Amino acid sequence: MNAMEQTAAFARGAQSGAATFADTVRARIGENINRCWQCVKCTAGCPLADQFDLTPNQVMRALQLNDENVLASKTIWLCSSCYTCATRCPRGIDVTGVMDMLRIEAKKRGIAPAVPEIPAFNALFMRLVAIFGRLPEALLMLAFNLVRGKPVHDAGLGWQLFRRGRLKLLPKFVRMPTAVVAVADAGKKIGYFPGCASEGSASDYDRTARMVARALDLDLVEPEGWTCCGSSPAHATDAEQATLMPMRSIAAVERMQIGTLTTPCSACFGRLKTVEHAVREDAAKAARIAGKIGHSYGGTVRVQHLLDTLMEQAGPDKVAARVRRPLAGLKVACYYGCLITRPSRITGAEHPEYPMKMDYLVRALGAEPVAWSGKTDCCGGSLGISKTEVSLKMTKKVLTNARACGADIVATMCPMCHINLDARQRRLDFETPTPIVHATQLMLLAFGEDARSAQLGRAIVDPAPLCRRFAAVE
Repeated sequence: MNAMEQTAAFARGAQSGAATFADTVRARIGENINRCWQCVKCTAGCPLADQFDLTPNQVMRALQLNDENVLASKTIWLCSSCYTCATRCPRGIDVTGVMDMLRIEAKKRGIAPAVPEIPAFNALFMRLVAIFGRLPEALLMLAFNLVRGKPVHDAGLGWQLFRRGRLKLLPKFVRMPTAVVAVADAGKKIGYFPGCASEGSASDYDRTARMVARALDLDLVEPEGWTCCGSSPAHATDAEQATLMPMRSIAAVERMQIGTLTTPCSACFGRLKTVEHAVREDAAKAARIAGKIGHSYGGTVRVQHLLDTLMEQAGPDKVAARVRRPLAGLKVACYYGCLITRPSRITGAEHPEYPMKMDYLVRALGAEPVAWSGKTDCCGGSLGISKTEVSLKMTKKVLTNARACGADIVATMCPMCHINLDARQRRLDFETPTPIVHATQLMLLAFGEDARSAQLGRAIVDPAPLCRRFAAVE
């Protein structure tokens, strides 16, 4: 359909009173796409624009012109939900949310997906979580490879993770208890949502996060029987489940009478924080959810990323006071990824495009945070599994920037970012790989722990030799 035909179709729809795409988007997610003035900022910042058949601004224009062909585009499936577009839109339009709505609408209308691997991955994710309560990573990888006829794809990666104790083979069934009781001294405690990766690929991150919390006198309390937040597949598949899944854990923490819920996982933080914001702003949605989860949420829980919790509850001064072995001379690229700060209207981040909190944390350890432009670039997220070649281009861009700016090492605070940068780096053509560590590992080293306690041996690219150059690591 050319531009003239699109305009004519739009005019006919308006005259007949038929619902347009603009009407549907506003009804589903409350966004007025007619406010888009085609400034192209969404496209200019999109890390996947070169992979799309329609750029983000073209998607918005197609919707304005009521062009249903947009539902058959590659773009709506390849979008990695990094929220760069939503963050940079001068009209405040949630372009990422529009992409989610279009995926769901395409499925509703029975339109074949242009990138079938992605909805297949999302469907498997949701099915496995419905069965087990938490995501069994090994089973997801195996089932997904069988579905797409590539049974040995990523077998080498799986073996590497298994050898390092980062792949749990046997899933377990988890259900949240119906009765949740208040905990003693709740005001002194912090709710802790580990995320599904904490039981497998990010077990090293989870362990070091808990050790850091203890070292800083932070009392983390894990809700009994917590279940998966839904991550990216939920909001791309089922809007209701994308709300209910995180809300169950938030409600459990409120019933425990704990006022803060923190998580080390950026994807979990994004989902938990989005839902916390949604039920606070939308009383009708809060009421509907209450009926589903059996708890009338009072809005008493504040969701935080672990980075924000460490900076607020301890801060650089307390961290520095705990340092026994300064990481002097170590140049660190602090990689935040997409979801710790974006979208800022939900996260409340003061500097969503160039955050500094992790940099301040690293500086308190005696290391030198480098200035670089890639600190919030997207690594590809779950595209690392569903469209690996696309994700590799994104991670190479991030690592090339960090290396060019003089970084010895890259620090992350996101399980998905870590695995995409670390585990797949061998497939990039760098002569010498760059070690990727969790920021909590650097903290433990500076606090005087040895390499074993800091879980350095769990990484694919071994960071221990580099760390020994800058500290007396055993």
